[in-house]
Amino acid sequence: MDPHLLRTFVTVARLSSFSAAARELGYTQSAVSQHIAALEGDLRTELLTRRPVAPTPAGTRLLEHAGPLLLRLDAARADVLRLAAAPPGRVTLAASPLAVGPALLAALPATGVTLRVLPPAEVPAAVATGGCDLGLVDGLAAPSDPLRLPDVAPLTVTGVAEEGLAVLLPAGHPFAGRTAVRLDDLADARWIDAPGIGLPLTAARSALRYDGTDLLALCALATAGHGLVLLPRRVAEAAAGVAVPLSVPRLVHRTELLSPGTPTGAAAALAARLTAGSPV
Repeated sequence: MDPHLLRTFVTVARLSSFSAAARELGYTQSAVSQHIAALEGDLRTELLTRRPVAPTPAGTRLLEHAGPLLLRLDAARADVLRLAAAPPGRVTLAASPLAVGPALLAALPATGVTLRVLPPAEVPAAVATGGCDLGLVDGLAAPSDPLRLPDVAPLTVTGVAEEGLAVLLPAGHPFAGRTAVRLDDLADARWIDAPGIGLPLTAARSALRYDGTDLLALCALATAGHGLVLLPRRVAEAAAGVAVPLSVPRLVHRTELLSPGTPTGAAAALAARLTAGSPV
């Protein structure tokens, strides 16, 4: 299966338009039509309806495979180019918002680093495809357990930090006076859904969805009573509301360093600083 044809198919399906896909890819509309026809001929099935432009059942199934396949190809290209290039003098570090904590702040050199704050789900792909030299990603885990990361490419993963969790409540919340809280106690509570920042609670009811990476804005929403949010204890305690430690289940906020193989040059120096003395 030709990856160029596959990229054209994914673009047409995403934009629901042959002409829009042609403009984005820099092809003529005729070339885009030929790409789709060639891919359909290779697979011997129709992948897109034409009016309106939409994936057929076979096209929908192909889209499920296309994203991981194309990401793997991009990661392989980036890995080879990274090995062929001389070690760069600057380092680009991707970090999820809650991974920007004491370990990172203490490790950052005065110059030579570009920090990109991304939603947690985007950090592994940014490292795998060469957009960033290193990545710091965070999430929920049992103590000493690794995070469950998407399988975008072979990455070297090193634990950097683990810390306790707390629920951030508004001052008038019935549980604001507790010394600790069980997650089961909040089964009927409303939570803020913040995929770009927050720690996911799949069983929780969402009161409000926040699409962004501004941690101060998320804490302000929680303390104003728009929903609860689970945060690293140090972050919750620094906010204006009330931070109640989570006692059950026994979970931690874990941060991990991602690198494409063994870092070199300035990236190796920063990775060593980030993992120095790490007990996880």
